[in-house]
Amino acid sequence: MIINSQEFNVNELQYTIRSAKIEDAEALSAIRLQLDGETENFDREQGEALIDTKGFEQIIRVDTESPRNLCLVAVVDNRIVGFSRCEGSPLKRFAHKVEFGVGVLKEFWRYGIGKNFLKASIEWADANDIKKIALNVVETNDKAILLYKKLGFEIEGVLKNDKILSDGNYYNTIVMGRIVK
Repeated sequence: MIINSQEFNVNELQYTIRSAKIEDAEALSAIRLQLDGETENFDREQGEALIDTKGFEQIIRVDTESPRNLCLVAVVDNRIVGFSRCEGSPLKRFAHKVEFGVGVLKEFWRYGIGKNFLKASIEWADANDIKKIALNVVETNDKAILLYKKLGFEIEGVLKNDKILSDGNYYNTIVMGRIVK
């Protein structure tokens, strides 16, 4: 689905959040690869499960056409610096919910981009009769967990020893959801 663009000015950084376009695919492939090397908050190490330009073109096509999917990008000076996705299911038993994921390049942290991605996704979900947004977050990502709680997400469960990070230790994954009642 496509939403209207939104403009933001946070700490003197101007950026736009808008729906992804096919011509964004190459940049999204590169950004996803860079993100995986900048933090251990994702499921992948850098280079794993690579999505190339054609793969992102397909994702954007599906997300644009589906009323249960949303792919957003953040743009600073014509440069994509992050993206988020809400992915729904074609199965009737799961048609009421979407899975949310987000990534922002490290140099653009602390400008509210992740928060504004999530707010835009919540507004979209509420306007489209989506009753639940679900997400997973590694237990060490305290700032994200705090943000999710502030925006109405609750902890639904913990996947114990779910990930092994570069220090060789196992970490829990926190399962969170926001339910419209």
